[in-house]
Amino acid sequence: MASSHERPLDHRYRGEHPVRTLAYLFRADRYRIAGAVGVFTVKHSPIWLLPLITASIIDTVVQHQPISRLWLSTGVIMFILLVNYPLHVLYVRLLYGSVRRMGTGLRSALCTRMQQLSIGYHSRVSAGVLQAKVVRDVETVEQMVQQTAETGLGAGTVLIGGLVIIGIRTPEFLPVFLVVVPAAALVVARLRARLRTHNEHFRHEVETLSSRVTEMTRLIPVTRAHGLEGKALRRMDGTLHRLLTSGMRLDLVNGRFGSLAWVVLNVVGVLVLAGAALISYYGVWGVTAGDVVMLSAFLTTLTNSTTTLAGLAPVITKGLESVRSVGEVLQAPELEDYAGKAELTSLRGAVTFDNVRFAYEDNGRPAVRDFSLSVTPGETIALVGASGAGKSTVLNLVIGFIRPTSGRLELDGTDMNTLDLRTYRRFVSVVPQESILFDGTVRENVAYGMDDADEETVRAALRDANALEFVDRLPQGLDTVVGERGARLSGGQRQRLAIARALIRDPRVLILDEATSALDTRSEALVQQALARLLHGRTTFVVAHRLSTVRGADRIVVMGDGRIQEIGTHEELLRRNGAYTALHSGQVA
Repeated sequence: MASSHERPLDHRYRGEHPVRTLAYLFRADRYRIAGAVGVFTVKHSPIWLLPLITASIIDTVVQHQPISRLWLSTGVIMFILLVNYPLHVLYVRLLYGSVRRMGTGLRSALCTRMQQLSIGYHSRVSAGVLQAKVVRDVETVEQMVQQTAETGLGAGTVLIGGLVIIGIRTPEFLPVFLVVVPAAALVVARLRARLRTHNEHFRHEVETLSSRVTEMTRLIPVTRAHGLEGKALRRMDGTLHRLLTSGMRLDLVNGRFGSLAWVVLNVVGVLVLAGAALISYYGVWGVTAGDVVMLSAFLTTLTNSTTTLAGLAPVITKGLESVRSVGEVLQAPELEDYAGKAELTSLRGAVTFDNVRFAYEDNGRPAVRDFSLSVTPGETIALVGASGAGKSTVLNLVIGFIRPTSGRLELDGTDMNTLDLRTYRRFVSVVPQESILFDGTVRENVAYGMDDADEETVRAALRDANALEFVDRLPQGLDTVVGERGARLSGGQRQRLAIARALIRDPRVLILDEATSALDTRSEALVQQALARLLHGRTTFVVAHRLSTVRGADRIVVMGDGRIQEIGTHEELLRRNGAYTALHSGQVA
């Protein structure tokens, strides 16, 4: 599904007007939507046919016409009323089905796009914003289409049907309706607009209350510890009092405006009714008693329809704004581009940095500069240095999340820019500082993406990661659900599962980013043993704050301000008495 929406949607968001975008989204379902409009017009016809049928029945009674006309009128309206049910079900199936399919297609396109966007984009745009676009914005678009179709079609068919009937039956009254209906609708709409302002003010007060309650509950431990309950409650009372005043004012305004709108509508209705009755009484234009009732009924329905159509504007505006919001992601240009690049089928694990420089767009200062380093397959390289020295940037360059601004980065002698990095990353495993687990079983988390891994392979990986002892003690063993983000496990247990996940993939290149920083000493010892097994025979890049974790590395690279300051083994660097020694003595102290 995603692939079919992937490319065409791309193009449709390049500055297109949201209405054209919507038309494109519904292109596959256009015949269903046309069918839904046709079905709706028929099912909704009683609303505008009822006054005409009523007029016919009254005329039959008043003018003593043949009784068969009465039965005919009643039969017609009964038939139209009874077919409403099956037609409504058909309409919902046609329209709502199309809307749901459009929403699913849009969400699928958004998720596909998120997987293609660069890590740079994801580090800049918060996950919450993207989540809101997939969930809330698409829902707003769906609601806009559903509401506009339901309310807009209803009001539109009544308006057109009513005016057509008046034009045929009593054409002399058409000009009156064309002036009176918009005028009455305008007055009602103006009154409603005033109401909306007051409603919004009240909503803001409710939102303030909501945030105050959240704040109060969060602060309860602090409040209780310092005996400030009275102060917290007084602060709350102020908010509650403002809400009370605002609510009472809103009720009064609602009551006044509601009554005023009702009075205006009915006064206009009575005037039209009296005018039509006088014309009928004196026999002008051949207006019958039935026509008088019909015109009176039409005045209310047509005015309500006009007001309803006017009230749709904010719904449509909000919906189109959401189409634009979704479009921001779908036309974001920062894609990882793999078109025409070479696929990797095997990797030895040689990594060469040749005078690499990298600067993040926002601050211009290079995070890494003049970085040259040749790593042989199977070598363990530790990166140390103060915060902001550029260690994580080097790791991101190795994974391919970011590309050098200048210089070359080679894998087994091939420039990384010429490779399809998705195929390269199959040979890479990352153990991050905060192990990322999802809400599934231990087995699913360890074998993530390795659908062919059998139980023995999973257990072997857990054994090598020093995790089997605690997994076997869990209530359901391998099938224990770990909770969202691994909430039911300790930090050390989560980290050992992350190591098992790295081991099972048998990577050629391994990235360890602060893999033991959040652990206590016992957990760290277990994780260190597991890491020693994991590093064996693999090209490894380790970033660590605790220098105890990097002592066994083949070479330690000391970084400062984006540059390499020193390279050597633990003992060599200590003998040199330079930057590494300063770091080391700081930690020992």
